[in-house]
Amino acid sequence: MIPNPAPRPASGAPDVHTPRHVAIIMDGNGRWAKARHLPRIAGHRQGVEAVRHISRAARDLGIEVLTLYAFSSENWRRPQEEVGDLMGLLRRFLKKEVEELVREDVRLRVIGDYRALAPDLVEMIDDVVGRTERNGGPSLVIALNYGSQAEITAAARALAKRVEDGEITADAIDEAMFEGALATHDLPPLDLMIRTSGEQRLSNFLLWQSAYAELVFTDTLWPDFDRTALEEALSVYARRHRRFGGL
Repeated sequence: MIPNPAPRPASGAPDVHTPRHVAIIMDGNGRWAKARHLPRIAGHRQGVEAVRHISRAARDLGIEVLTLYAFSSENWRRPQEEVGDLMGLLRRFLKKEVEELVREDVRLRVIGDYRALAPDLVEMIDDVVGRTERNGGPSLVIALNYGSQAEITAAARALAKRVEDGEITADAIDEAMFEGALATHDLPPLDLMIRTSGEQRLSNFLLWQSAYAELVFTDTLWPDFDRTALEEALSVYARRHRRFGGL
């Protein structure tokens, strides 16, 4: 857990140990709303505002890639009304943010089987991804209808097909080749995984990529996670010594 209080790098000036790639499991929207006797959608709306603030703060702090777990493949099990509300918020986010992403030179990426979403939403995603694909600044990666076990399974199938087609031999498959078949193959290695709301599990998110990532868990609910909370997580990361199995 994040110590309280924690020293932070100077505002606006990235620490020398700033991670290149940060991922966040955005958890706690429902509990935030319940604590305020509000419907769950109110928590999700406030969660979208937190996405806006944190994506801007990450850019200011020198983070190259911010990956956010927006909708998991398991989230379809939620009530149909809530899923519909989440998709509506996604539509509004894309409409509202596209001009800022273009203006700020941010590239939007999407991982997961987002093509299983409603056709109009798929079209919106493709449009924003296309409009920002040549941007040379930081990347905002949204995980939609994403599950890490499915991603790993798909990578294994793709490599098995290449073996079957005679492109490669089974003995040629190593960690680097397998990683190259993942959705994140052209992103920097994951340095830091943050989960909000006090839960301490990965929930099928970036399992392969998290092999040597630093994990930071905070009790802060996602709608309350702001720049200060992000800086606290970065200060915890900066104090750790990453050995990658060595001494």
